[in-house]
Formats: sequence, C-alpha cells, structure tokens
Amino acid sequence: MHKTVVINAVGLTPGLLGAATPKLRAFASAGKSASINTVLPAVTCSVQATYLTGRYPNEHGIVGNGWYFRDECEIKFWRQSNALIQRPKVWEAARMLDPTCTCANLFWWFNMYSSVDYAATPRPMYPADGRKLPDIYTTPADLRFELQKEFGQFPLFNFWGPNTSIAVSEWIAGAARRIEQRYNPTLTLIYLPHLDYCLQR
Repeated sequence: MHKTVVINAVGLTPGLLGAATPKLRAFASAGKSASINTVLPAVTCSVQATYLTGRYPNEHGIVGNGWYFRDECEIKFWRQSNALIQRPKVWEAARMLDPTCTCANLFWWFNMYSSVDYAATPRPMYPADGRKLPDIYTTPADLRFELQKEFGQFPLFNFWGPNTSIAVSEWIAGAARRIEQRYNPTLTLIYLPHLDYCLQR
C-alpha cells in the first residue's frame, strides 16, 4: 500500500491555493489533489460517510446529520458511533488487500468505536452540574492524555458554530503531525473543520 493522507478541508477550492497559502499550494503541487463532487444531502455526516465507504447515502445509511427517534419523540444530531455506517469503510477494504495497513482517523465523523488503529474525535464531558467541558475520545485511550498534554485542551467551542476559528484546525493539524511521528499510519484521514463553517457565515 502507498502511504496516503486525505485532508478533508471543506470549502478549500483550487481558487484559494495561491500566494496566501504557499504551504498548501506546495503540498498540492507535490502530491495529488482532486476536487470531489458532493452527494445529496450535502451535509457533513452524509458526505463524510460517502467518502469513507464509496457508497451513496441510501446504501451506507447516513442520510442526514440527525435522526428522529420516534420512541423518544426527539431529533438527535451528530451521533458518533461508527456502527451506524452500514457498509465497509476504506481502511477495512485496504486491510483486505494488505493486512499490514494501518489507519488514523482524525476528527472525521462516526469515529467512535471504529476499527481504525488510531482515532481522535470531539467528545465533550457533561458533569452532573450541567456544564459542557471540551474533551476528546481517542483510540488508543492514552492518546487523549498525550495530545492534550502537548497541545492543550481541545478547543471544542471553536470546532463549529459562530466561534469557529483556525485554532481548532491548528490543534488537529498538530495532533496529526504527532500521530504521524509516533505511529506512521499507512492511511491518515484528517478533517480540518474551520473552513466548513466560515464559508457559511
């Protein structure tokens, strides 16, 4: 298998690669880059599941960012269990071809309880007093402590919404470099979220 890094930077178009982005321009020029047509619904969870499986939403089962739970009469958004995706993922297919293939999935959705070797994804803590505290879920579990020791507390409140900023993408990029240095995965999937929301403002 060839070592591969997939950077999911939603909203980063070839037109944005230029003098203001010399490192990205050099990175794209040195390797391969491609634009990808979207699927419908064109929302984070459905699109990422399509990229991870190579299947459309009607096949992989992720048809939106949320589901209506009839028994609870509630809509729940941003579910994270990898078991919700009903088709094999790209790293599982790669392992069928080469059992030595390893994968790091950094902040793509549906990253909890996954079959990847290394994972990091947002997972806030909700203490009994009602607060929401920034945190992450990782595989292996001790990676959580290592990353937050080196890069500080995960900037959850900059991940999405009106406070979205490059700070979260910088944190994730640092974590990706650290995982690359320590584990050297064959396939690394990185989601850099700040452009995703910024272009919607």
